[in-house]
Amino acid sequence: MKLTKSLEQAICIITLLATQNNQIPVTSTVINHRLNGSPTYIKKLMRKLVVHQLVTSVSGNNGGFTLVKPPNEISILEIIEAVEGEINTYPNSGLIDVVFQDMQVEAHQGDQVLSAVFHQADTLWKDYLAKQTVADLLFQTLGREATPILNWNDLSQPHERLFKKILKSK
Repeated sequence: MKLTKSLEQAICIITLLATQNNQIPVTSTVINHRLNGSPTYIKKLMRKLVVHQLVTSVSGNNGGFTLVKPPNEISILEIIEAVEGEINTYPNSGLIDVVFQDMQVEAHQGDQVLSAVFHQADTLWKDYLAKQTVADLLFQTLGREATPILNWNDLSQPHERLFKKILKSK
């Protein structure tokens, strides 16, 4: 399984929302501006996050997007599965049975062994990703427990200076 650019974009969106006052939705205009992506594509990505109940959509003049739950309750696995689908790294196409068709019993056994190896690897990877939260990423990045809260909708606000000021106060 190769993770796509969509995952990176989704993590950026979730991070924007995690650092936004949850009472003030981040507008789709701001998300499009910050990601510098196709509005149509980002709309599809946002839809996936809404369907998987990571993000909620608020309609109206002051509408936009907010997180459904706090960053410490959103795992990286949830984001991956929302965007990429369920993790399944071994695409068993039945090729082993075709290549070793003259040895069906052994081919079937080999197919089961290989499938089990990848299933176990997927399980270990999923378990690890399920324990990593958005709050963990923010903590490891910023080095502080409290997540800084900004208003990303104010495009004139100097976010970089504000972030540095917040980080100095830790």
